[in-house]
Amino acid sequence: MMTIHFNADLRPIVGDRVGMLHWIADPLASGFIIAYDLSGNAVLISNFDATKRPVESWNQELCRQTILSAIGTDVPFDILSYRPWIFRRKVAKSYRAGNVFLAGDAAHSFPPTGGLGLNSGLGDVHNLAYKIAFVLNGQASDSLLDTYESERRHIAVVNSMQSVKNGKQIFGLLKTLGIGDDMVAARRNLYAIIRDPEKKKVIDEGIEAQREHFDNLELHIGYVYGDYSIPPNASRYVPKFRVGARLPHAWIRPAQTTLAPVDVSYVDEFSSEDICLRRYSTLDLCDFDKFTLIGDLEVPGVKTCRPGRDFEVVGPEGEEWLEAAGCREGGGLLLRPDQHILMVLDASTTVQDVQRVMKQHLGR
Repeated sequence: MMTIHFNADLRPIVGDRVGMLHWIADPLASGFIIAYDLSGNAVLISNFDATKRPVESWNQELCRQTILSAIGTDVPFDILSYRPWIFRRKVAKSYRAGNVFLAGDAAHSFPPTGGLGLNSGLGDVHNLAYKIAFVLNGQASDSLLDTYESERRHIAVVNSMQSVKNGKQIFGLLKTLGIGDDMVAARRNLYAIIRDPEKKKVIDEGIEAQREHFDNLELHIGYVYGDYSIPPNASRYVPKFRVGARLPHAWIRPAQTTLAPVDVSYVDEFSSEDICLRRYSTLDLCDFDKFTLIGDLEVPGVKTCRPGRDFEVVGPEGEEWLEAAGCREGGGLLLRPDQHILMVLDASTTVQDVQRVMKQHLGR
């Protein structure tokens, strides 16, 4: 694979077909363009045959020819950088050695297909930050830090597998379009296949198979710590009210808060009333330096957020959220500082039960 960073103004080329990712089916530049800014900041990720174009043969001129083949017209641009890489995934065997922790790209590396790398890294530090703070402040034992690897490494493995799968599906579709070694024949095949009604079903199926590449919310926020299964459908996010899951979102009206509200005024489909109702989330109830209990139980040292007193839910979806969280039946949720569920409470849960679970988690 070759990544070429260039600065062409692509706006006249794409016209009203604006997008961040554009697939390139030309045999000389098979791959895709990621347009970070259509006016002048993009990269071409091209799948090339190293037996025909060895890595050492790549230079500014070859990169320029490849970009011209990709965009299909001669426009001014500069090659800012180019770098070869191998399409593969890597995850560190261990995330911790004493007081040294691996996170982000230091812990895992996978192809850009799916955009899972950055959020995986953010999830790492989101998980690790409060654990380091609690240990340094004497609120937890060193064993809490060991849970970082056991919780986060599996997430990286799953995301890396999905990234490779996404890439294979992309280039599989390009192969379906007739991309081959003979450039003249490949272009002729491409145009013929696109116009062939009998091939339309195959192409449509190939495009539909890319859904998990672009719609994979289940991998971003649907994972459950302690659950080592692989999600059957990356595109189907399912809110989960269970231990290890990220607290599901619902819009709320907090009684008081110092947080700035979410600004959704840029969404054209929202009315002024919609904008007013979509200002705070249940996730905003969690403090980064303490445990939070959503429910009626008061536990020393734990922030309690009681529905109807400390916050109100918005609309029927909010009522469904309270029901799913167990708040309507006298239960609730105990949340870690990283917004993941540590305990699901019911009407019989006592203060001692909550304290026991917290001590176990903190290794005290």
